Amino acid sequence: MTPLDQAFAAMDAAPEDDALRLRYYERLADCELFLLLEREPDGDNIDPQIFELEEGQFVLGFDRAERLSAFMGREAPYAALSGRSLVRLLAAQGLGLGVNLEVADSAYLLPSEVLSWLVDVLERRPEAKEMRVREVAAPGAMPELLLSALDAKLALMGAAARIAYLAKATYEDGTLGHMLAFVEPAPGAESALSQAASEALTFSGLEAGQLDVTFLNASDPVAAQLARVALRFDLPEPPKPQIPGAPGMNPEKPPKLR
Repeated sequence: MTPLDQAFAAMDAAPEDDALRLRYYERLADCELFLLLEREPDGDNIDPQIFELEEGQFVLGFDRAERLSAFMGREAPYAALSGRSLVRLLAAQGLGLGVNLEVADSAYLLPSEVLSWLVDVLERRPEAKEMRVREVAAPGAMPELLLSALDAKLALMGAAARIAYLAKATYEDGTLGHMLAFVEPAPGAESALSQAASEALTFSGLEAGQLDVTFLNASDPVAAQLARVALRFDLPEPPKPQIPGAPGMNPEKPPKLR
């Protein structure tokens, strides 16, 4: 089973569990999807096959290229995109998404209004604040939903950092909070790391939760304190794309629907 299969199975087994439903949408946004096309891409322009259903117009995406071929019964043109890139493109066009139709138990239809909701969630940005840390301590008991969400999200961010620490923090003004500290982030990666932490909190379903994010040099005294008391996350190097050059693989230059 793929990670998307597993998330769908958990959601399907407990339809009243909002946290599991959120987890499915997080996996959908984070995974790579193979979009069925009418023809081979023309540069960065792609022409997806559009299917007319009672619920509206849908395109088809699969979380494995082999599943797309199985659906078609033959090799077929496709574009590989991140889930978050694809839902943004489709929501802007008023199109829905059919995921793994007829080839997996995780087959699911997502109407355009659901994709628009998901785009709104993904576009939420954390608030920036100036706060100095006075003291750090062990994080204590943390919700398992948040820990597993952080673990899954940070596993995808290995190119942006190598280590993150989760701890309780006391700030100079006396306020308390939980802090996620990234040590030696890659240049320019701060925004992506903050967004990843924010999404982990959002998709964990902890509505009242708050998580502060900070960035430290390895020589910072706070980094040494965190190494002694905090919960450590090691961020593995993400796998390299299997199909270099395919449309949608460059997040700085997303494809255009025709």
